[in-house]
Amino acid sequence: MTDLAHIRNFSIVAHIDHGKSTLADRLIQETQTVALRDMKAQMLDSMDIERERGITIKANTVRIDYKAKNGELYVLNLIDTPGHVDFAYEVSRSMRAVEGSLLVVDSTQGVEAQTLANVYQALDADHEIVPVLNKIDLPASECEAVAAQIEDVIGLDASEAIQVSAKTGVGIIETLEAIVHRLPAPKGDVDAPLKAMLVDSWYDSYLGVVVLVRVIDGSMKKNDRITFMQNGTVHQIDRIGVFRPQMVNVERLGPGEIGFITASIKQVRDTRVGDTITSEKKGTAKPLPGFKPSQPVVFCGLFPVDSSEFEDMRDAIEKLALNDASFSYEMETSAALGFGFRCGFLGLLHLEVIRDRIEREYNIELITTAPSVVYHLYMKDGEQRELHNPADMPDLTYVDHVEEPRIKATILVPDDYLGDVLKLCQDRRGIQLDLTYAGSRAMVVYDLPLNEVVFDFYDRLKSVTKGYASFDYQVIGYREDNLVKMSILVNDEPVDALSMMVHRDRAEARGRAMVEKLKDLIPRHMFKIPIQAAIGGKVIARETLSALRKDVTAKCYGGDASRKRKLLDKQKAGKKKMRQFGKVDIPQEAFISALKMDS
Repeated sequence: MTDLAHIRNFSIVAHIDHGKSTLADRLIQETQTVALRDMKAQMLDSMDIERERGITIKANTVRIDYKAKNGELYVLNLIDTPGHVDFAYEVSRSMRAVEGSLLVVDSTQGVEAQTLANVYQALDADHEIVPVLNKIDLPASECEAVAAQIEDVIGLDASEAIQVSAKTGVGIIETLEAIVHRLPAPKGDVDAPLKAMLVDSWYDSYLGVVVLVRVIDGSMKKNDRITFMQNGTVHQIDRIGVFRPQMVNVERLGPGEIGFITASIKQVRDTRVGDTITSEKKGTAKPLPGFKPSQPVVFCGLFPVDSSEFEDMRDAIEKLALNDASFSYEMETSAALGFGFRCGFLGLLHLEVIRDRIEREYNIELITTAPSVVYHLYMKDGEQRELHNPADMPDLTYVDHVEEPRIKATILVPDDYLGDVLKLCQDRRGIQLDLTYAGSRAMVVYDLPLNEVVFDFYDRLKSVTKGYASFDYQVIGYREDNLVKMSILVNDEPVDALSMMVHRDRAEARGRAMVEKLKDLIPRHMFKIPIQAAIGGKVIARETLSALRKDVTAKCYGGDASRKRKLLDKQKAGKKKMRQFGKVDIPQEAFISALKMDS
């Protein structure tokens, strides 16, 4: 066990691509935690998809030993966190396990929306924050201007901000010294009953469930019997250790230390994130305040392309849910797509990552329905319901009113593109709350409906600002609006996978765009096919897909005109009958393309 005064626990927080994982690599390399031959870029990003996309999805931890300039030996526990808004839940959990943060700001880009969001999370967790200006090796670096911006926008003293280049290794020693001297040591009492916080848990096929813990009071060692306070289960510790980044066994973990335990736990469901772990016999009476559970904001249906793969898909989803506390799912069936799952995500990137992991790690091809959000329905008989899937919308005559989730969006954008951003937000039914300036950049705060954001808002924002805008949001509550369910009918049959909730004022334009798109996507059949968008019983847009023609009169040479007429009438009757009984096959690509709405 290490003396408390020589432990420092900290996380690295920043906006996307400001260099968190690279800085973590340099800290690991400088302290020789990993042998040089084993070093690789993004040491702590273990998933293929993280390395491929160049983003961090799971917060990862590593223990570093550092001999400071004053000759003392310190133990540093570092947690590298994600930068994307979809994984903010990972960040908030990691914050609760440590006492300080390194705030990394790109000295060429300045403060971005996600920088603000992560700083506020760190301040909520009572962190001591050390600003670090990264990428000083680039010619566009402006350290003084960015330091002034940190003081203006965030209100942090940046006069002693450390200037580093995580790529070349400049300023890494100064960073380590700042961690040791400017961040606080953890508090804790080794003689008190054991109190440890469960920070994360994941399933390992050899060890069972691996639990990441931060010990607050007391200590834990191998063969101790421990209780998880939320569900009262008792387990015996088989293995206890720390990450350097690979697992290394230790004798015991004391106050202030971060490590892992395994205890032959079969189900990750038994290990709730934020739970308090204590000893079975002389346990603590009062649990730690946990985290509030994450609320999924975007829902969509996932269906296997080949319906025989449904059981494999169920296994895949159950395994992924074990390792991701913020992903929820339930079974659903669809007339067009067969059996599948209705899944909840924290955002569109989260959805993409889960979908990619199922396709890649389990080799199952998927169809994804339109992403939608959760609506609150207030019925005329006073009942309140939640609507996850627009296809389940009851008849409007029974519904008193519908409420939709609203978000508070913070957008930082260079002055030149401000007009385009304001227009985009107005088009998406936004209400402007605030507009201030931080240097040459405008900070716009909007109240927007989440429904308008989940489709393609982020892509549109990036394209109208040539990639310069940064965007962050949080859900602020529900508000009533004039929302209706728009159904798409193909050959008079409703296609439930394409139904969606829209604002009544926008319904006609949305419907027209949808039917025009489907007309190009659905292959022609032997009979003509009407494609309609409807609200309730009223059709608001229609396109007709003409029939394939077969020249039935080709074999008539000469003779009376009535011979030809007779053949054409026979064909006409056949087509009418075919249309009555004919089934229109909508190819999978058509579903996916139709759901990618363009403005």
